[in-house]
Amino acid sequence: MPGYDDDLRLAHVLADAVERTSLDLFGSWEDEVEVGPDGSLRTPAAARLEELLRHQLQRTRPRDRVEGRMLEATGHGARRWVIDPIDGAANYVRGVPVWATLISLVVEDQPVLGLVAAPMLSRRWWAGVGSGAWTGRTLARARRIAVSDTRVLGHASLSADDVAGWVHGPHGPGFAALTDRVWRTRAFGDFWSHALVAEGAADVALAAWADPVQLATLAPLLREAGGTVTDPEGAPAALPLGPGSTGHPVVASNGHLHEEVLTTLAVGAEPAQG
Repeated sequence: MPGYDDDLRLAHVLADAVERTSLDLFGSWEDEVEVGPDGSLRTPAAARLEELLRHQLQRTRPRDRVEGRMLEATGHGARRWVIDPIDGAANYVRGVPVWATLISLVVEDQPVLGLVAAPMLSRRWWAGVGSGAWTGRTLARARRIAVSDTRVLGHASLSADDVAGWVHGPHGPGFAALTDRVWRTRAFGDFWSHALVAEGAADVALAAWADPVQLATLAPLLREAGGTVTDPEGAPAALPLGPGSTGHPVVASNGHLHEEVLTTLAVGAEPAQG
């Protein structure tokens, strides 16, 4: 199995390169927000950060393809860097400190490493295939993480990023049943729910809508931590990551609870439209 330690070190270098600028622009640009074709919020700040990331990758990995949230893809090849300069853009422009830069590497349509850099939380989470999952402020000050060992749904902490999206969506009855059965329900949102599952602080995370750009980072983090990530029907979450992949609801868990969570969500679910 190939190792990706050098690429993980580069991912940290990339995060370092944009951290100061991301903090300087935090809470700005509220009047200049646009909605992109994928439904994501776009701001001049995100465009600036993506330009900086691309510049660094052009210098360090000129043969790799780069795909991002804001700008057109560049380069060719089986190795693709996928970047989301601001995951949690609505928080970012409103001054809420829960946002992060997501950096991932996809090889032959499979995400092999992901790094979540959340400067306002003074935390990073990262993982590479075969290297485990980690958290810390830097590579030098890191601890290995793993999902929780919670095996009883009534003891589980669940985070749902968009309560209305679940309540009024096709899994509304199942979502209500699930929230009734778990110990507690919170709404940490965006990348944070999944990072908390990866480190064992939460047991289940529900994303009403996650797209390939986000999943390229979050899926390897969750899997290397021992977790499971699928759609509500149990299919792999947008993997392999290839052209034409689209966003959809995502269920992440510590693995022990996954089947019970999916079964509960399926209660009264509306049939998929053909």
